[in-house]
Amino acid sequence: MLRGLAIGVNIVIAVLIITALIVAGRSYSGFQEDLVQSGPKTDKIVIVPLQGIIDGKQAEQVCRYIKAAGEDRAVKGLILRISSPGGTIAGSDQIYNQINRFRSEHGRPVVAFMQGLAASGGYYAAVACQRIVAEPTAITGSIGVVLGHFVFGDLLEKKLGIQPVILKSGQKKDWPSSFDLPTQEQLDYLQERLINPAYERFLDVVSRGRSDVLSTDQVRALADGGIYTAPQALDNGLIDQIGYLEDAIDLVKSMAGLEKARVVEFRQAFSLRSLLVEAMAGMSIRFDRTSLLELTTPEALYLWRAY
Repeated sequence: MLRGLAIGVNIVIAVLIITALIVAGRSYSGFQEDLVQSGPKTDKIVIVPLQGIIDGKQAEQVCRYIKAAGEDRAVKGLILRISSPGGTIAGSDQIYNQINRFRSEHGRPVVAFMQGLAASGGYYAAVACQRIVAEPTAITGSIGVVLGHFVFGDLLEKKLGIQPVILKSGQKKDWPSSFDLPTQEQLDYLQERLINPAYERFLDVVSRGRSDVLSTDQVRALADGGIYTAPQALDNGLIDQIGYLEDAIDLVKSMAGLEKARVVEFRQAFSLRSLLVEAMAGMSIRFDRTSLLELTTPEALYLWRAY
């Protein structure tokens, strides 16, 4: 009987904890908003977090946040809070495009706030915003493209006795190969077909986003892949202001013509299912055909590699 009572008490406690987490903020589909600053509910500013490596999943989540903010008529402005070294080209561009759509469709101000790190793809997303505020200790820049891959030829053939056999329809079909070091011809091909187009796209995005302070030639001079501290970025026109989150909030209020506003931040909603999935993923090591393909396939990235 006591054992049954203890189990019942534990279930009640678990339900109360889950309920408290769910009602801590307003719940959307799969995520919720947490209160950052009190104010009228009719005038809201939404903070959208962009944290960690930008991949497809991260980009999808950030885009969902921005779409939800656009559909809420009470939202009068948006802050993209960035703490990211960048990531995939596609993911960075999807976020950039979604911010531009938010601006064009709803006409509401958008400010980027760099918290610690907003490099490469993180900066790519930032230039879609009307203004950029960075913490005094923030690192940004790294405008450029990086591509790398592993070569396993010697390991497979000399150590494991495995001889790869490749059949292809054209000479360039498997360039670069994971079984041989690339030739100069192959490196030139990758530079022409992957690196240069992605680099020119990055330059174009920054040139358009910072056209009020930088010329295309000035952007190109700054786009050597190097990083900049917040003071350096301000001096070079890569950002507009050095400050903290409160300064970014005040800037959005000013741009939206608001004296007071309710400030909230979107975050992923708690769920037992997601908790269990993440726990199981951390306990297992999966190595199948897809994992092998991801490991051996080169990918051009908007990423600061030092991260």
